[in-house]
Amino acid sequence: MPSGRPHTVAVAAFDGLASYEFGTVVEVFGRPEYDLRVCAPGQEDVFAAADTQIVVAVPDVEGEVPPRLVAALRDGHERGARVVSICSGVFALAAAGLLDGREATTHWQYTELLRRRHPRILVRPDVLYVDGGDVLTGAGNAAALDLCLHLVRADHGAAVANAVARHLLVPAHREGDQAQVAVAAVREPAAGDGVERAMAWALDHLASPITVAELARRAHLAPRTFLRHFAQRTGTSPLRWVVAQRIAASLPLLAHGALPVEEVGAAVGIASPATFRHHFTRAMKMSPSAYRRAARDG
Repeated sequence: MPSGRPHTVAVAAFDGLASYEFGTVVEVFGRPEYDLRVCAPGQEDVFAAADTQIVVAVPDVEGEVPPRLVAALRDGHERGARVVSICSGVFALAAAGLLDGREATTHWQYTELLRRRHPRILVRPDVLYVDGGDVLTGAGNAAALDLCLHLVRADHGAAVANAVARHLLVPAHREGDQAQVAVAAVREPAAGDGVERAMAWALDHLASPITVAELARRAHLAPRTFLRHFAQRTGTSPLRWVVAQRIAASLPLLAHGALPVEEVGAAVGIASPATFRHHFTRAMKMSPSAYRRAARDG
């Protein structure tokens, strides 16, 4: 990209589109770091020329995707654009053939339809978003924020992404592999069960050793039953969830605390500095030291 030119982001618009996801894109990318273009039908040439193309919805998930939009997506991708879908926008990318043989996600209510209509796509039903490098797909609603912040973080670093998150009053980071919350809400009661009690206990004891057996005991469930109910509630395993909570708990300690980086992991229950660095880098796409520098610079 030529020096000094803002990164161009184009979002496809049409009458009756999903206003939440569309508003999220406008809010996140309507910043000085980006040149945001809203492209109505008939402006596909502008859409095709953007550095990042975003489709937040299609007019009809059961029907044909507008051919000019499909062509603009193919042209942009061939030219080297980053192509992004949110919610039902995934059907546009699928129609363009950009997801064949790739992992992709969408809102949980569309995953089975996506599998049926496009069997060559490796559909991941529970995650918030899938980053395929040049092609990214996200779930709907609040996950649109997660994906957009992920893009900002990739483009401009954690400090800028954190600033956007603070402005929007949302968490700066949730892992793409985190389960879509709506799936858990449909499958399990929202409050008062044993899994929730165990999760609440774990959050209060992150610095202590936490085992599946102890969590199951707190939930008053047999371990195998607890594992099944926990997976239904969260879409992941108890130990992976605990690691994610420990990484989240480490963020304010790194950004604002006085503990040396080597001791932060132990403070949130990951005793080995090497293990903490491994999990942190996997989750945040940067080392704990880099995160501390970025957070404090920001």
